Amino acid sequence: MTGVDVASLLTERAAEINTALDQYLPPADRFPGRLHEAMRYAVLSSGKRLRPTLLLEAYGLFKTPSEAPLAAGCAFECVHAYSLVHDDLPAMDDDELRRGMPTVHAKYGEAMAILVGDALLTFAFELITEKVQPEDLAARIALELSRAAGAAGMVGGQVLDMDLEPDADDDKTKLHRLHRMKTGAMITGALRAGAILGHADVNSLAAITTYGEKVGLLFQLTDDILDVTSTAGEMGKATGKDSAAGKTTFPGVYGLEESKELARRLADEAREALAPLGIRAERLGALADFIVTRTN
Repeated sequence: MTGVDVASLLTERAAEINTALDQYLPPADRFPGRLHEAMRYAVLSSGKRLRPTLLLEAYGLFKTPSEAPLAAGCAFECVHAYSLVHDDLPAMDDDELRRGMPTVHAKYGEAMAILVGDALLTFAFELITEKVQPEDLAARIALELSRAAGAAGMVGGQVLDMDLEPDADDDKTKLHRLHRMKTGAMITGALRAGAILGHADVNSLAAITTYGEKVGLLFQLTDDILDVTSTAGEMGKATGKDSAAGKTTFPGVYGLEESKELARRLADEAREALAPLGIRAERLGALADFIVTRTN
């Protein structure tokens, strides 16, 4: 156990990130107003802000605060928000509720929801290229985000989740591959981006990367557990849909108790990965422990 108050850390980071997102996103009265209103609705509704928080924490291991990592964190959050907007669409998971509120397509219509996702994705790269300097560093961060979000990462993971392509892997192999891509890649990418912005050395970047891979899988694992054990009110979205749809989940493959044990092992492994960084990485270690015990 640590003396880090993770709940307070997440609350403080979320407030900082929300303020920045509000400033960066186009105002709702700027043309085309309905698009910008819907973009803000998609992003500024309540959220954990985990990806930008991890980016800022990784950056903080090496450098003092500046605007660049905050903007980069907001870019990752915009891409995450776009993915949720598209994930909720009728052609995908067909959800009407997200974070306890109507999903974007439920409120603004399906066509607008598609365009909101498109706009948020492109805005994220605009934000990086405008706020991160010098240009070669901005290019590195844009590369990290594009790799994390694209066919080799989040989008490819969504394809696996939808079973659009033949898959010869056994259930455990498929499950780990799916969530390393769909969820883990963006979490790992955010951490790597923070370390890169902080000019981390090769060994430190490797440690952060391994930590990110463990935490990314851990986050999805706990999400699968909560989908079984929590309620829609606690989660702010429908629960039990994955198992009802016959999707491959951790509790479905491992069983609930073994899934919980796997979560504890992943948290331990995430902490071990940070050992080369010493006591300064205590907050990242505490975040891994917090993910195991989260309730939404």
